Amino acid sequence: MVALAATSLATTGASWAQSVYDYRKSQTLLVSPEGDILDYIPETGDVVISRDRMGRTVLIDRFGNLVATEIPAESYYPPQNAGRHRDLPGVYDPYRNDPPPQPRGWDDDVTTASIPDALPSDGQPLDGSPSDMPYGGPDMAPPTDNAPARTVTPEIPVKSNLSRLEITALQVFLDREGVSPGVIDGKMGQNVNKAIVAWQTMTGETLDPNNAEDILERLRLSGGLAINSYTITAGDAAGPYVASIPEDYAHKAQLPAMAYTSTAEMLAEKFHMDEGYLRELNPGVDFSIPGTIIKVIEPGPPKTGSVTRIVADKALKQVFAYGADGNLVAAYPASIGSTDTPSPSGTVTIERIALNPGYTYNPKVNFQQGANDKILQIPPGPNGPVGTVWLALSKPTYGIHGTPEPSKIGRTQSHGCIRLTNWDATELAKMVKPGVTVEFVD
Repeated sequence: MVALAATSLATTGASWAQSVYDYRKSQTLLVSPEGDILDYIPETGDVVISRDRMGRTVLIDRFGNLVATEIPAESYYPPQNAGRHRDLPGVYDPYRNDPPPQPRGWDDDVTTASIPDALPSDGQPLDGSPSDMPYGGPDMAPPTDNAPARTVTPEIPVKSNLSRLEITALQVFLDREGVSPGVIDGKMGQNVNKAIVAWQTMTGETLDPNNAEDILERLRLSGGLAINSYTITAGDAAGPYVASIPEDYAHKAQLPAMAYTSTAEMLAEKFHMDEGYLRELNPGVDFSIPGTIIKVIEPGPPKTGSVTRIVADKALKQVFAYGADGNLVAAYPASIGSTDTPSPSGTVTIERIALNPGYTYNPKVNFQQGANDKILQIPPGPNGPVGTVWLALSKPTYGIHGTPEPSKIGRTQSHGCIRLTNWDATELAKMVKPGVTVEFVD
């Protein structure tokens, strides 16, 4: 565990924080747990400075959560790739002719394993397709101290003084338009940048992320304010919930469901939010009390339409959904493959679609999870290994599915399959049918 220090940014001053965040002038970077460069300056008093067990400088928020770790810039940007970007040394720009940086073997702590044969399930099929139970899936391994994974991201210039609410407005607008920014947390990052580029491709318009007035006007026309009031219902408070989700698959199999662990977790996912941001907007609130009025994001209704072709871009870590006319219908941040167990290449098709799928762990087919040496049936639920949706692909053992950890989507790697947030996976599932093509591109 990281011991919290008493020193805060209020003590060290904003000048120290700015020098750390200005990576163009500094030899160090602040990197989030998801692998993003921290591109905002925390409010004075919002974080404390400490050291982790490896002696690295870390920032901790008031809830005890790790905000960022200070690492040498050279360990994030390989020296041989330096100078390829006019602002960030070593960053690959996909719209130029430079070759991408070589993978360094960084990996995520999630393993997506094989899913061969269909088994009976309580999952609800869509469009009359048969239910199936995923036979394999991600292994929730303990966090490691490995260097964070990186992703290729189009350059979007964003001024550093955008407020949290302005960034939230931008994220909500993009979410309503069908170009998901991932979890809404009021912070700029790779997923937001990619969503802006996708929106511009979809509409043919230009969106200036520095123009707060334009964003707020677009938000108003798309459904109103980004943040709204919500009254917690008796049903919200009742659940069902589980006390916690164990790491060991044998213990998972003993639970009645892979349910949410709290009302706050359920509400955060319902409103496409980062749970930490939900708590920030509602300080001191007990989310388990019916009748409590809270502030939540207003994401708007799910995108609808008919998707006939899907492109999974491994480099961008993004999924693009196209209609029969060739136009972009929706785009989602995704975790796709890794250097160890890459996703397939070429084109496959969606074979089966199941909501709320169960999960079968087979150590002879999958990975080795702990000391488990027997087949285990893990019940359905949003915190299950494949989340709330399973789209089986024609390539045996691969699929598109949800995740119990939405904050990691698009910021880490998987071991083969395509992982989306549960709400994005559900939205996509309702726009596709068996036979839709999925093209993997490098």
